Amino acid sequence: MERLPRGRHGLPREFVAQNQRERLLAALAECLEEKGYERTTVASIGKRAGVSKSDFYKQFESKDACFVAAYDDAVERIRATVQEACAERKDWGGGVLDALDALLRMFEAEPAQAQLVLVEGLRAGRGVYDRYQVALQGFVPFLRDGAPAPTGGERPPEATDEAVVGGIASLLARRVLAGETKKMRELLADIAEFALTPYLGTAEARRIIAG
Repeated sequence: MERLPRGRHGLPREFVAQNQRERLLAALAECLEEKGYERTTVASIGKRAGVSKSDFYKQFESKDACFVAAYDDAVERIRATVQEACAERKDWGGGVLDALDALLRMFEAEPAQAQLVLVEGLRAGRGVYDRYQVALQGFVPFLRDGAPAPTGGERPPEATDEAVVGGIASLLARRVLAGETKKMRELLADIAEFALTPYLGTAEARRIIAG
């Protein structure tokens, strides 16, 4: 987010407050990527965002509250990205592939957001961990809805959907921890095969991935 002009600018108070809020959320994610949760402070967030400490506390009562807001905002942005990608394809397998590609592109472009959601969300305490679990469950319908049964077989049990979503999140988190966020799209073929195979079988999954 760009900082607003200094001094008198005539912008509505509500606009200024929203701009500051968005800058603080972005700044927190960037601080987390550099320092981790424990070493990130209200002062470091405000300094990076260009927002005074007093204005920080007008938006959030604490660093924890800012973190939760940033986490929820990041999850919603990811959800919107995945939903939009799914909606553009009529076939289920192609939609899953497009959604995974959009997700990996987003994480490559915004590594701080990837760190926030996939790594720091597991370190910031029970309340945020619960949010992480809820977020994972929220992505299960994108995989389950419209998923076919493999040729000649029954549709996998619902637990498979949760296992696939959780497995993808775990794999991506390991890549973030390894400092490989900028190479996320290299994982597309492997992750897509992992996601599609339980529903379509290996041969059909690979055909869709190959295009």
